Amino acid sequence: MLPPFDYLEHRRACQRKQLERSTRIANLPISYRSAIAQPDREILSKSIETLVQDVHRGLLKPVDILRTYGKVAIKAHEKTNCLTEVMIAEAESWAEHEVNLEGPLAGIPISLKDSIAVKGFDVSVGYSCNTGKPYAEDGSLVKILKAAGAIPYVKTNLPTTLLSFESSNDVWGRCLNPHNPDYSPGGSTGGEAALLAYGGGRIGIGSDVAGSVRVPAHYSGIYSLRCSTGRWPKMGMNTSMPGQEGIPSVFSPMARTLEDLIYFSKKV
Repeated sequence: MLPPFDYLEHRRACQRKQLERSTRIANLPISYRSAIAQPDREILSKSIETLVQDVHRGLLKPVDILRTYGKVAIKAHEKTNCLTEVMIAEAESWAEHEVNLEGPLAGIPISLKDSIAVKGFDVSVGYSCNTGKPYAEDGSLVKILKAAGAIPYVKTNLPTTLLSFESSNDVWGRCLNPHNPDYSPGGSTGGEAALLAYGGGRIGIGSDVAGSVRVPAHYSGIYSLRCSTGRWPKMGMNTSMPGQEGIPSVFSPMARTLEDLIYFSKKV
C-alpha cells in the first residue's frame, strides 16, 4: 500500500528544488548574465563538427564553448522555464580537468532530459518524492557522452509521468514555447526543445516512446531522431513505467540543425 500523500511536504519539496535551481543560477559568475558578445556569436554560429575541430586544433577551449552556451541557456530559461538541474558550475570543472580533448564531441556542451542520471543530481521526473536523492554515479549514457568529450551542463523540463505532449510539473513548473509563450514546446522532452530552439545548446538527449522527442521538435522547430531500440543502454534513468517493454523508450538526440543531428548520430 502506498503511504498517504502529504501535500505540505510535497509543496516544501517543490519549493526546495526551485530555490536550489535559482540559487545555482544566482551563484554563477557574472559573465553568465552578461550580453552576448562577438566572440560568443562566433561560437554560436559554428556547427558541432566545426567546434570539435577547433578544440582538436587548440583554437578553442571547451570552457569557452561552455560559457557561451551556458550564458544563452540561462537566457532561454528566463524566457521559457526550460531548465531543471543547473550543472554549469560542475561542468566548468569537467571542461577544465576531465574532458576528452580528442573525442568526437570534444568540448561540446550537451543538455539532458531531466529523467537521465548525472552523478550528484536528482532525477525527479517531476515527482516531489524523488527530490533530495542525488544519484551516486552517472548513468550509462552520460558515461558514454563524457567519454566522447561531451560536457553535460543542464537538465531540462518535462511533464510529470513523462506521458504528456506538454512539459509541466509541480517541482519545476511549466515550460513555455520560446517562439510564443502562449503555447507549449511539446512533450515529454519539451524543455530540451525549448532550450535548443532558443539557441541555448546545439545538441541534447531526450527519450521517446510515442513521440516524446518528435512532438517537441515539431512544436518548437528543431530536429530530432527516434533511434532504434537498444541504440544506447538505458541504465541510469527514471521512468513512470518501469518494466514497460511493449514499445520501449529509446534515448534519442535533438538538435538545432540537421547537420548537427547527422554528425552526432554518426559519431556517438
